[in-house]
Amino acid sequence: MLRIALFPGSFDPVTNGHLDLVRQAARLADRLVVAIGTHPGKTPLFSVDERLSMLQETCAPLARTAGCEFGATTFADLVVTAAQREGATLLIRGLRSGSDFDYEMEMAGMNGAMAPDVQTVFLPASPPVRPITATLVRQIASMGGDVTSFVPTLVADRLKAKFAGKTGKS
Repeated sequence: MLRIALFPGSFDPVTNGHLDLVRQAARLADRLVVAIGTHPGKTPLFSVDERLSMLQETCAPLARTAGCEFGATTFADLVVTAAQREGATLLIRGLRSGSDFDYEMEMAGMNGAMAPDVQTVFLPASPPVRPITATLVRQIASMGGDVTSFVPTLVADRLKAKFAGKTGKS
């Protein structure tokens, strides 16, 4: 039986923290599906197609290196529903801090009650990437800051292009 894992998130944009978790998860699964959650009330910086492209370009090679099949998809329903649709029995969640742990434990409990066949797996972020969040990356990039140590080069280039001419420099 294939071990299929689903790693959900917004990935707006994909960061080095996400890549760290993909590397870890790819060692646990035969197939890893990274799933972009979409919500009609949210306005992401990057379109779904742009995020899918960035995930394919950055994550697929990492999964291949680990001998893991890779897929990327979107979902607009419950994460456990998306996991079941993909045939996943593992739900990957990253932890950066104690507050992440408290929140993720509550989510794991609710998800486990709704889908007992899907097991939540917590992966600790490696120390160098623990402070990285997509929100902070977007904020730094929007103000003309250098994000190259927080995201892959292709993502840094796309952020720079998104914010070209929009920074608050005087």
